[in-house]
Amino acid sequence: MTTLWATIVVLGVLVTVHELGHFLAARSVGVRVDRFSIGFPPRLITFISMDNGWLFRVYFYHLNEDRKLIWGPILEKTINVTGKTGSGTEYCLALIPLGGYVKMAGSIDESLDENISHADDELMSKSHLAQAWVMSAGVIANVLLAFVLFAGVAKYTGIPEFTNEPVIAQLVPNMPAEDIGLRVGDRILSVNGDKIETWSDISSIIHALPNTEISLTIERDVEQFDIDVKTKFQVAVIDGRLDTLGAIGIIQKYYFQPIGFVEAIQTGFIATANGFGMIIMSLSMLASGEASLKDIGGPIMIAQLAGKTAKAGWTALLMFMALISCNLAFINILPIPGLDGGHILIIAIEGIMRRKLSIKVRMVIQQVGMAFLLLLVATVIVNDIGRLIAQ
Repeated sequence: MTTLWATIVVLGVLVTVHELGHFLAARSVGVRVDRFSIGFPPRLITFISMDNGWLFRVYFYHLNEDRKLIWGPILEKTINVTGKTGSGTEYCLALIPLGGYVKMAGSIDESLDENISHADDELMSKSHLAQAWVMSAGVIANVLLAFVLFAGVAKYTGIPEFTNEPVIAQLVPNMPAEDIGLRVGDRILSVNGDKIETWSDISSIIHALPNTEISLTIERDVEQFDIDVKTKFQVAVIDGRLDTLGAIGIIQKYYFQPIGFVEAIQTGFIATANGFGMIIMSLSMLASGEASLKDIGGPIMIAQLAGKTAKAGWTALLMFMALISCNLAFINILPIPGLDGGHILIIAIEGIMRRKLSIKVRMVIQQVGMAFLLLLVATVIVNDIGRLIAQ
């Protein structure tokens, strides 16, 4: 249940913020928005903005006049608001909670609708700068969300300051230290006979010995004893490259240092930049062969990680949401047809050529992009399923 609600919260917030960015930008330059949808069809609940009110509908399976079971409105109600000017926009909560979209007049998007009349309220009738603003607004919204989350968590919790005392503060579940009975508060006096003065001494020795039997001298209260343990390994990024480090699952002492508003803003900027840096580094590893396509995850992996971070508390979940927001922004700004970056690339090409591409050419570009994206989606789903089976 934790995994379910955490996934809904993470994806729901990220998608809503992204699409709200497109929506507000479109309205700011006079583009008509036909539909604002959270989730993918079929529709479940809709509100349509009309003059003097709203039209509310609930959708589900029902029998039509021919006694056939169809998906359609089962409840319809008009909500009167005297003097309200309607925009005609349909605000929609759809059944499949894995995304969302804003259907703007005069745009060729995932629906591949080519019904464009070049009216004044259509996207393609606006200037190149206005179009670029609308298409980039979703990415900008996700970057701002990541920054706000990072800065907000930093202001609320403070900045972690680690002590160098060789005392175990936490045990990582299902790791060797927990398995052999080490406890929080245990002091490590030596590793393989080497005297330990600081936590850095522990890290330097154990990290160099993955999958190796080692001997620890432990002080617990007034008692001292020796215990053997076999290290596991963890993959970490060292100087921009993957390395295999020894680990037994112990965490050093730390405390949170309160910070002011300005420091929180600075921390938010740095953490957001680091979030994008991690993505770029991961892509470079894919390109160099240090990582493979099998390492790429999709919705199932996000759900698993959301569940784990939610169990660690709201702070961990918000930090995870900020990282995924960075990922969503980065992916969408890539110059791939079908993504926001692909639309911006087309707008830039038209600006350089000083003429618009034909609807037919735009449709072909969009179809190629959609085919690529479907292939990518299939890849990450296969990877996700493979991880589930391997567990």
